[in-house]
Amino acid sequence: MTTVVCDLYSEPFDTLGGLVKNTLPVLPADHDDNISPYACFYGAPKTKLKMGWLDKLSPQGNCVFQRRWVKFDGENLSYYNNDKEMYSKGLIPCSVMKQVRGQGDNRFEVVTSLRIFVFRLEREGERQEWMEALQTAIRSPASISQKPQKCGTNKHGSIELRGYKGKVYVSLTGTRFKLCKSEQDFRAGLGISLIDLTATNVKDTDRRLFQINTPFRNFCFTAESEREKEEWIEAFQESIAETLSDYEVAEKIWFNESNRICADCRASQPEWASINLGVVICKKCAGQHRFLGPSLSKVRSLKLDSSIWSNELVELFLEVGNENANSFWAASLPLEEELHMGASPEQRATFHRRKYRERKYRRVLGSLHDQEQLNQALCAAVVLPDVLETMSLVFSGADVMCATGDPTYSTPYLLAQRAGQRLQMEFLHHNKLSDFPKLESSSETSSPSDAPSFMDGFLYCSAGPAKATLDRRGRDDMVRRWCTLEGGFLSYYENERSPMATGRVDITEVVSLAVNNTETMTGAGAVFMVETYLQSDRVFLFGAKTQETQQDWVQAIAKCFVPSNVEAILRRDCELIGRLYFKEGHDLYHWRVGWFALEGSALYFSSGEKESTLGAMQLKQLQELTVSTHVEGEERIQVVLMVEGGRTVYIHGFNKVDFALWHSAIKLASGTDGRALSNQQLSKKGVPIVVDSCIAFVTQYGLCHQGIYSVGGDPGRVSLLLEAFRQDARNVKLHVLEHQLEDVADTLKTFLSQAEDALLTKELYPYWVSALDEEDEKRRVEKYSRFIQSLPKINRSTLTALLQHLYRVQRCSHINQMQTRDLACVFSSCLFQTEGQTTPEISVVQDLITNYVQLFGVNEDQLKQMESENSFITRWNDKKDTTFSPAGDLIFEVFLERREPEDCCLIKLSPTMTSDELAESTLVTRNVVTNPVDLWTTFEVIENGELERPLHYKEKVLEQVLEWSTLDDPSSAFLVIKKFGEHKMADTLPGRKQKQFMRGEQVKFKDGSSKLLSGHKFQDRYVILRDDKLLLYKEMKSTKPEREVPLKLVKCYLGLKKKLKPPTSWGFTVHTDKQQWHFCCEGKESQIDWVTDIITMKHGGDLWSKSRDHSKPAVHKSMSAAKQSSQNTQNTEHKTSKNPSYRKLSLNIGTPPSEDEKTRNREDCGSLQHKTAIVANCLKQKDRLLSPGTGQRNVSAGVIQPQRCPSPHPEPQAPQSGVKNPNRRPVLMGEGGLMPPNLLNELNSVLNKTGRSAKEEKS
Repeated sequence: MTTVVCDLYSEPFDTLGGLVKNTLPVLPADHDDNISPYACFYGAPKTKLKMGWLDKLSPQGNCVFQRRWVKFDGENLSYYNNDKEMYSKGLIPCSVMKQVRGQGDNRFEVVTSLRIFVFRLEREGERQEWMEALQTAIRSPASISQKPQKCGTNKHGSIELRGYKGKVYVSLTGTRFKLCKSEQDFRAGLGISLIDLTATNVKDTDRRLFQINTPFRNFCFTAESEREKEEWIEAFQESIAETLSDYEVAEKIWFNESNRICADCRASQPEWASINLGVVICKKCAGQHRFLGPSLSKVRSLKLDSSIWSNELVELFLEVGNENANSFWAASLPLEEELHMGASPEQRATFHRRKYRERKYRRVLGSLHDQEQLNQALCAAVVLPDVLETMSLVFSGADVMCATGDPTYSTPYLLAQRAGQRLQMEFLHHNKLSDFPKLESSSETSSPSDAPSFMDGFLYCSAGPAKATLDRRGRDDMVRRWCTLEGGFLSYYENERSPMATGRVDITEVVSLAVNNTETMTGAGAVFMVETYLQSDRVFLFGAKTQETQQDWVQAIAKCFVPSNVEAILRRDCELIGRLYFKEGHDLYHWRVGWFALEGSALYFSSGEKESTLGAMQLKQLQELTVSTHVEGEERIQVVLMVEGGRTVYIHGFNKVDFALWHSAIKLASGTDGRALSNQQLSKKGVPIVVDSCIAFVTQYGLCHQGIYSVGGDPGRVSLLLEAFRQDARNVKLHVLEHQLEDVADTLKTFLSQAEDALLTKELYPYWVSALDEEDEKRRVEKYSRFIQSLPKINRSTLTALLQHLYRVQRCSHINQMQTRDLACVFSSCLFQTEGQTTPEISVVQDLITNYVQLFGVNEDQLKQMESENSFITRWNDKKDTTFSPAGDLIFEVFLERREPEDCCLIKLSPTMTSDELAESTLVTRNVVTNPVDLWTTFEVIENGELERPLHYKEKVLEQVLEWSTLDDPSSAFLVIKKFGEHKMADTLPGRKQKQFMRGEQVKFKDGSSKLLSGHKFQDRYVILRDDKLLLYKEMKSTKPEREVPLKLVKCYLGLKKKLKPPTSWGFTVHTDKQQWHFCCEGKESQIDWVTDIITMKHGGDLWSKSRDHSKPAVHKSMSAAKQSSQNTQNTEHKTSKNPSYRKLSLNIGTPPSEDEKTRNREDCGSLQHKTAIVANCLKQKDRLLSPGTGQRNVSAGVIQPQRCPSPHPEPQAPQSGVKNPNRRPVLMGEGGLMPPNLLNELNSVLNKTGRSAKEEKS
């Protein structure tokens, strides 16, 4: 055994006299004791180093002693395999020893909290010496104070070490690292070996491997990931650098208290500095300063770069200090943008770029307005001792090398030298190559052009280019890469020190840039994603740790591929930026390249041409959003059609991936994405479609409904309807045959109650209620008006529409029994979103409804129009609910077979007159004797005769006429009576089982939504009519239809518009609410079959009435349903069923004919003589009623016959035998059922839009 006394650095600090103490600066009393720059150079008092050969009991428990070389240095007991090894096999610090006790056979035990170590010596004396040395060390205060710590290490964790089984636990502390068998040993203070990092280096070998090279041994470690490897390497490098540190400069710089914290993140004891900026910074911030480049920041270490720190430079830092430096650089730094010590590298990069490169927070020198003034001020400042003023001028853009005007002292540096200003000279020397933006190029407000063309920093990149998934979910292969943007190329490297890029993206090939403003979970954690879409169908994904970093990169990338004349787009917080092909406005025949940006639900676009304005479409207010496939030359492309207000825009992408990205984004932005009013699909007036549709439905069908809004609907149906509106309100159509009035009314109330915020807003609730304290109604209304103006725009427009509707309802309270107070009781809880009803809320809503006219400035004309519409709706409903005889109601032009003056008839129309009744009335008027196989039908003709539609016999004619007001050219529409499809009579009259009917055929098809697209032609499609739907397939073998439309939503017209240039002369057009479909057939028979089958299936029955008598002359059905004379009412064999127009309107239109009616029809089916007799009788009645002055008029027949139109057939003689009741006259209407003049005037106002006028018959 050998004992060595070690005297190296053994003298205590106090015994060194003044040698060292005199070199330390005098520190203030409150100086931080932790700052001890010389502590690492002076050791503790002298200790004896004890070593020798001992036997150690094997830990495996097999009672085997092994020969070990053991050392004790006063702090640690370590043992080795032999006396040549430099690194121990085991390590037991004194601080973890609980007891040292002797055992028999010259043994002694070292007891720790985790294990007991047993040693054996050859002689008793040697054992006693070892025990005394260890026991003395345990009792010493030093060992007590050096208990094992669980924290305070630079880094620790499990890692693989070559040559050891499994993993070891490594703890890196200061300039040494400890190897432990496990984390349990580390927590207990036990270890394998303690390695000093002096004269060592770290080497990055391969992928997850790195190596620590010491003078005696190399330690090769394998990390779990490349990121963990980089962290270990960085930690080891920091510790190795610590071994070379000299604290003398740091101690002097820290003498200025503001230099004891980092100038950027406020970390304590910063050990780095930017010598040209005059700031002291921590190591993490120093790394970001290096990325700024030496032209902006020259970074040096306080401990390592001792040669650079001259006395003048140290004095300069003491003079300036971080506090004074930040008075310029962070003069306007907002509190929420300050950098904290725990900030990520991405957050630091953003902050430093904004603080020093962009100078976002600097103090502005308001008195200096141009570069010349700055340079002059600099020349004046350098000869004075105020170096802070010189710093402000240089950092604001003054030229350090500017001409002074003095040939001898030509630069500011020489002026400072002449004036003997050493600190000014030092500062100017370190900034002679600095490149701060000049005054002319600086701007108070940032713009897209201010975005840097050079960027660098860490981003998370996908392993390689990939096809877009469009689901915006993160990928698991995202890895951290050092990225640079320079010269129009985005390059990424393994790390910031890698010389070769692993990949590169040409920004000029980018067509779209997608920005995800919410965090996305990836394999690398949560990041903010940026997707770049290239013309080559490739997609590159990048992620940033912070949203600020993401926005900086987006601005920089977008600046590289967006032209400067459309940079206005970049000023918006866009989710999607890119270029697309588009057509818009007056030029719908040529594709142009435009620049588009999607921000929320607004789509901004510009053609990119000079003097072009920035257009915008509000996607929530789209009336149409469809996708179709078109042929451009030999290429098939997908096109999105958007219609909003008076604007129509077509777009398509550069490739399929790009198009799919934009289509999905636009579709998502135009849909409903929440319960807030602003997130709903909106009408043209900016009102949620669900509110607009429900109001329109209740206005049309509920004004006359007693107790409207007070009666609840079915909860299940209301829930389904509301959910349909929330999914896609634009495609929800309310139909009286499908939706109950109470359900629609309840849907409106439920929507308002469940909106994200109350329509009147909860914030304004106390103000609304407090207005009731004002007794004067006029002043109260003024307050309400101010509150309404303070509402958000969407709330204001919705409230306007709702109050107008409720005002309408209460104006009809004499019918619906809903007074203003009743409506207020119902809607108060909806508008305020409160539980129950309170008197103040009810009173506020009552005031709003009552004073609607004053609150919204409704003028007299608007009020009259509203009253006129109310009157028309209520009277119309009133007539439908009574046995109203439509005599003298409305006189309308109807043409027979063709639109010629000589074929025009003026026919009286009532609201209940059907197509079948109109056809018979017209034929009777013109004395047309029909053939049993002739099917005379009423046709609605539009588009100047290019399209015509046979009306189903149940359709109300007047309802169809009123819809002409929505046509582009209402005056081009008219009604005509003519024969239709004789060959179909045998097929249609017997009837068919509609549910089992199906029809399919290959046709030529053209989408009406793309009618203005150049180059679009008719395409082959397979059409199937089935299950009350019209289905369109790409080909016969297709399993899924391209499109489908319910028949209840369509109108089917014979014919095609000529400007479409159809390939054949036979076709039909299908109209829906939003679009038109055009079909070409092979022949006329196919054309007729399709139209007939569509109309038949739509109405659930044949196109012609089965009960129509085809063997008698055409006579209006009201002849058999009108009032009979007193002598005929007693004759029961001539009684007939009521006219269908007398029946009360219900959801089941029409009823089967009674047995009496069937019998009468069979008896009336006679010979040709019988038919002519009836016609003759009609003409005689006509002649008797004609007055001398009104020869053209037949009052009883309800028809005005133009005098110039002769009868197409001679008047036949009626044999008496052919008529059962010779006194019976063909009465069309009752004599006392005239339409009121005011109702006729209201109908006139509607029909005037079509270029017609209604005429009331005068007696």
